[in-house]
Amino acid sequence: MNKLFSLSLVFLVFISCSKHQKTEQIDFTTKFEKSNGAETTTYFETIEYYKNLANTFPEISLLEMGETDSGYPLHLVVFNSDQEFDFNKIKDSNKNVILINNAIHPGEPDGVDASMLLFRDIVQNKNYIKKLENIVLAVIPIYNIGGALNRNSTTRVNQNGPKEYGFRGNARNFDLNRDFVKADTKNAKAFAEIFHLVNPDVFIDNHVSNGADYQYAITHLFTQYNKLGNDLSEFLETTMKPYIETSLLKKDIIITPYVNVWGTTPEAGFSQFFDYPRYSSGYSTLFNSLGITVETHMLKPYKQRVEQTYSFMESAIDFTIEKGSEIKKLRNNAVAKILEKGTYPISYELDKNTFTTLQFKGYEGTYIDSKVTTGKRLFYDRTKPYTKPIKYYNHFKITQEINIPKAYILKQGWWTVLERLNSNNIEYKVFESDTTFVVNEQHIKNYETSTTPFEGHYMHFNTEVEITKKSVTFNKGDIYIPVNQNGARYIMETLEASATDSFFNWNFFDTILQQKEYYSAYVFEDIAEEYLRNNFILKLNFDEKMKSDSEFAKNPREQLDYVYKNSPHYEKAYLKLPIYKVF
Repeated sequence: MNKLFSLSLVFLVFISCSKHQKTEQIDFTTKFEKSNGAETTTYFETIEYYKNLANTFPEISLLEMGETDSGYPLHLVVFNSDQEFDFNKIKDSNKNVILINNAIHPGEPDGVDASMLLFRDIVQNKNYIKKLENIVLAVIPIYNIGGALNRNSTTRVNQNGPKEYGFRGNARNFDLNRDFVKADTKNAKAFAEIFHLVNPDVFIDNHVSNGADYQYAITHLFTQYNKLGNDLSEFLETTMKPYIETSLLKKDIIITPYVNVWGTTPEAGFSQFFDYPRYSSGYSTLFNSLGITVETHMLKPYKQRVEQTYSFMESAIDFTIEKGSEIKKLRNNAVAKILEKGTYPISYELDKNTFTTLQFKGYEGTYIDSKVTTGKRLFYDRTKPYTKPIKYYNHFKITQEINIPKAYILKQGWWTVLERLNSNNIEYKVFESDTTFVVNEQHIKNYETSTTPFEGHYMHFNTEVEITKKSVTFNKGDIYIPVNQNGARYIMETLEASATDSFFNWNFFDTILQQKEYYSAYVFEDIAEEYLRNNFILKLNFDEKMKSDSEFAKNPREQLDYVYKNSPHYEKAYLKLPIYKVF
């Protein structure tokens, strides 16, 4: 993690003892500023800018943190007034860490330019450096490098600037803001390395979006507070969010929750966006970070959007400075608070009977004749702004929860799962010899599968699991994963098959859904006859089913299959999850 120095700048250091003279060698005016807010930097220009900052100001370091699908490394820029960039030492300090992620969707580069301005303004102001003496500020300058290199001026058809920008898909056309749990990309693996290295107290992901028209140039998407749970939830909802909203209002910036409306107007009310663990702020929640997604409004001028993103990050920094010790305390106690409840929620639904009222600043919307099609089109009249009370549904109810186990046991061989556990610093033990436990064995009882692809997968949903308590001997090399650790949430959200973003639902275990061994009826008939003759209880159940189920009684193939499935010849691995629960 050495700081980057170019040969030319090193030479300047030797010929001049004055750092002021060294700083004057480089113009840190950004392309955004030079173009009066019309343009954003390319990937290479952005990295070069931060290299120059790191070479000029000792409070900044530029690190390479892992490969991406594009073939280029993911960078991390770190500001620390103490000039300490070893996070093994930083984590033992009292400093709070803020991690900022930019250009996960490179067509939304507001955070890229805002972060460049922010870092420059900090290091060029001694008072600002002093103000941040208890803050470590880290930024991923451009996360989706492949998308940033796919530069164009047409794909963001609704967007008001900049002149050119990147593309949403990465080098392999993945939407990286759906990849944090499944981690199909090298980008996601490098992100996990960064995230667990810095262990952010506050995480900010900068975006741009549009689903309706309204007066706000910026909206916020704080991680859903019911899902966040425990004392962090109340802190986020009653302390952090009001602080940042009020801070921005003092800067004459109006902000509202992310307007989760598409193809209609907001007057009827709207619900909070529920950020599952696949999303950045949902992922950060799994490790008890306070996650925020900033969503500027793409119909507003680019200059305004960048400036307000800058202001939002400033307000978040101010909040962290003021409440830093409380944030650390809440995070340190979070896992214990979760585990002491004994149960953990794995699915939610919107509570349509509970809402808060927003004084929403919108524009009158009507449907007028389309000049393109034979139908009507939605039209917002910006000459008719309004402020109206509307319903904001931001409460979600638990629909399913589990009893928290002491541990999970993962059978060896499922290396794609183990890779992701390793990437997320999950602690586990490998059995050094065959070991017997009384466990809950799990079989998939029911599930449904999407008929359309989603980010390279056909996802499962409405998954149900059947539990059998039994003694199982595990082999040397199987994996014992205790739940009582920093990644407790990550473990349960990924290993519980019924959880929305579980590894099962993301198709990691699909091979168990296909039966591998079968029978030929003409051979099994004799075996089935003998088995029924020697198994009195099965024969009684078989005869009863023949009497009570008319469809079964008319289907010889189903009858033979019934005997097969209740015989020792039936495949034990079929539908059995290679994940066991220890209580």
